[in-house]
Amino acid sequence: MISNYKAVLSFGLIFLFFGGQSFAQHSLPDTIHAFLIHQPIKLDGRLNEPAWQKARKISNFTQRELHEGKPATERTEVAILYDTKNIYVGVWCYDNHPDKIIASQMQRDFNYGTDDNFQIMIDPYNDKRNGYLFVTNPNAARADIMISQNGQSNNESWNGVWNVKTTRTASGWFAEFEIPFSTLRFSKNNTQIWGINFERNIPRKREQDDWQGWSRNSSIRQVSNAGFLTGIKGVSKTSLIELKPYGITGVQKDEGEKGAFKWNIGGDVNYLITPTLKMNLTINTDFAQVESDQMQVNLSRFSVYYPEKREFFLEGKNYFNFDLGSVQPFYSRRIGLAPNGAIVPIIAGVRVMGKTGKTSIGAMSIETARKDTLPPANYSVVRVKQDVFKESSVGMIAVSKLEPGHQNFVYGADFNYFNSHFKGNKNISFGGSVAQSYTSDRKQKTGLASRLFFDYPNDFIQFSTVWDRSDAGFNPEVGFQRRSAYQMYNADLRIKPRPKKHLRFIQQFVFKLFDFNYYQDIETHKLQSFWSEFRPLGFTTRSGEFFEFNIQRKAENLTEDFNIYDDIIVPQGEYWFTDWELQVGTYRGRKVYGFAYTNWGGFYNGRRTLYAGMINWQISKYLRFSARYSHQNVFLPGGNFVVHEISSHIDFAVNPNLFGSVFAQWNNQAEEMLMNFRVNWIPKPGTNLYFVVNQGYDTENHRFDTKYTTVQIKLIWRFVM
Repeated sequence: MISNYKAVLSFGLIFLFFGGQSFAQHSLPDTIHAFLIHQPIKLDGRLNEPAWQKARKISNFTQRELHEGKPATERTEVAILYDTKNIYVGVWCYDNHPDKIIASQMQRDFNYGTDDNFQIMIDPYNDKRNGYLFVTNPNAARADIMISQNGQSNNESWNGVWNVKTTRTASGWFAEFEIPFSTLRFSKNNTQIWGINFERNIPRKREQDDWQGWSRNSSIRQVSNAGFLTGIKGVSKTSLIELKPYGITGVQKDEGEKGAFKWNIGGDVNYLITPTLKMNLTINTDFAQVESDQMQVNLSRFSVYYPEKREFFLEGKNYFNFDLGSVQPFYSRRIGLAPNGAIVPIIAGVRVMGKTGKTSIGAMSIETARKDTLPPANYSVVRVKQDVFKESSVGMIAVSKLEPGHQNFVYGADFNYFNSHFKGNKNISFGGSVAQSYTSDRKQKTGLASRLFFDYPNDFIQFSTVWDRSDAGFNPEVGFQRRSAYQMYNADLRIKPRPKKHLRFIQQFVFKLFDFNYYQDIETHKLQSFWSEFRPLGFTTRSGEFFEFNIQRKAENLTEDFNIYDDIIVPQGEYWFTDWELQVGTYRGRKVYGFAYTNWGGFYNGRRTLYAGMINWQISKYLRFSARYSHQNVFLPGGNFVVHEISSHIDFAVNPNLFGSVFAQWNNQAEEMLMNFRVNWIPKPGTNLYFVVNQGYDTENHRFDTKYTTVQIKLIWRFVM
C-alpha cells in the first residue's frame, strides 16, 4: 500500500506543471484613497452627504464567474471616508433591472450566498495573510468572517462590532458601512497602508465581480491578491477598554420536579494592549444563548465530532489552530463541558490574542469549578506563529490540563508553506507538524503525533496528499482524537474542466480520479479502516444545479465484537464492501431549493440503504423554513434496524437587529425530541438581548412527555471607555 501511495504522489506532482496561460489579476487603479472628514456621517444608506460626492471612487470590477476576466455587466462604485473613530465605505450597486434584485434575508450572520451581496475584505496588518470580511445584502443584513493563513483558515463565527445601512431605488441598491477602528487590528504607524478588496455577487446571473484577484484559482478571502487602501493617518493611538457585563435570569423545570428560579451575572473586560494585541478577562462565563447541538446517530466505532458554538471560544479560534490531521491537540469543547454534555461552571479566564510585528499570538487560561465527580481544573493553551517568506509560517503550541494529582501536556511545532502565485496565479502549499503529549499518571507517559501534507487546490486540477500518525501513548486531554495507534495515508485527485464549445449548459465538470484514506495500526501493521471514492461523473450547471455519481470502496478491521445498534453485534474480523452514491441539488439562490442523496451497497457483513434530503423555502425576507430528513435501512446477520433522523429550522427576522429561530430535532435511537427557540435583539452594535426556550420530550411509546423546560433571558451590554 505504501508503494502505491508513493506512486500516487509522484503521479500527482506531474500536474504541477500542467495548466493554462496565467494572466494578471490586478487592474488599475489598484489603490483606493480614504478621505478624512470633519463633519458627521448619518448612517442611512443614502450616500447623499457632500463628502461622498467629493470622494474619489473606484469602479474597475472584473468577472470571476461566469466569464472569468470579462468586464462586470453591472456598474459598481466604491468610495472610502474616515474620521477619528470609524472608517466608512460607500457602495453604489447600480442595476439595469432593479426589480430582479434578490434580497431574501435580514438576520445576523445570514447565508449571503443566496442573495445579491457586497463584500469588503480588509487586511489592516497589510501582511497579505490575515484580514476581515464584511458582507451585506440589499436588506442591510450583516455577516462577517475573520480570515487567516491567506484564506486557508476562516473563522465564520467571529462577530465584529460594525454597522451598515442600505437603500434601494430605480437605479439599484446602495450601502453605507461604518466600521470602528477598534474592531480592527493594525500597526502603530502614523500613516496606514492596508490591503483591501471588494466583491459583488449578482445571483440571478450567477455573476461574481471582483475589484482585484478575480482568478478562479483565487477568492476574495485570498488576502495576498488585494489592492491597497491609503490616506488613513493619525489613528495609530486608538486605545480601547471594552466592558461587556451580562445578567441572566430564568426558570428551569425537570420532569417530576418543581420549577427552579435561576439567575447569574458575569462578564468580560477587553483591553487593547496595543492596536494589534487584545487582552480579554472573563468572569463567571455563561452560554445560555447557544443553540442546541445537532444530534447524530453514530453507527461507527469512533467518537462523533461536535463543532464549537460558544461565542467566547469562537471569537479568536483561528489564533489557536494547529493541524495534526485526524487529531486536534486543542478542542475548546473540552473546557466547560463534561463528557456527557453537562455544563461545568467556568470561574474565570484570561486570554491574549493578536499580532505584534510578524508574530501572531494566542494565549488562554481558564479555571473551571468542581462539578459532581469532576474535580476543579485549569486549562491553558499558548499558540505562536511567525511569518516567514511571503505567505508562510512556522509556529509552536503548548496545551495543558491541570487537576489535583493529575497533569496532561501537549507541545508541538509546525511549518506551513503557502504560495498563491505559483506559475502566475496557481496555489500550492506543503508542510508538517509534530506534537508530543505527557500524562503524569499513565504507565506510558508520553506519545507522539505527526503530519505531513501537500496541496495543489486549483480550478482545473485539484490534488492533495496527507500522511499523519499517532502513537498509542498520544493523549491530548484538551484535544479531540477519534482513534489512536494509527498512521493514515490519503490522496485526492480531481480534474475539473469547463466546456467552452459543447454542453454549454455545464459550468464545470468534476471528475474524481481517486480519493482514499488508508488507516493502518502502527503496532500490528494491519488495516484499521479504508475508505475510497471514484467519481466518474460530477458537474455543476450554469443555472447552479449540481450532480454527483460516486463509487465507494470501504473496509473495517474489527479487533473485537462491535455493538453497532441496540443489542445488534457485528463480530470481529475484516470486512470489505462497496457502495454506490447519487447526489443532486438545485441552485441555492432560488426561493425554494433542495438537496437529495442516496447511498446503497454493503455494510460490514450485510448491506445498507440510505436516503437523505433537505429542503429550504425562503417564504419572504422575514421568514424561512428548512427541514432535513435521513432514513437508513440496515440488514445484518445479527439483526436488522432502521434509523430515522429529522430536524427543521424556522428562521424569522423583523429587521436586521431583531431576529430568531425555532429548531427542532428527533431521531428514533434516542427517542427524544429537542426544541430550541431563540430571539436575538441588537439595540446597538455589540449589545445583545437573548430570549431562549429549551424543551426536551420523551417520545417512547408514541407519546410526548416533557422531560425538561428551560426559559432564560440574557442581556449583554457593551460599554467603551
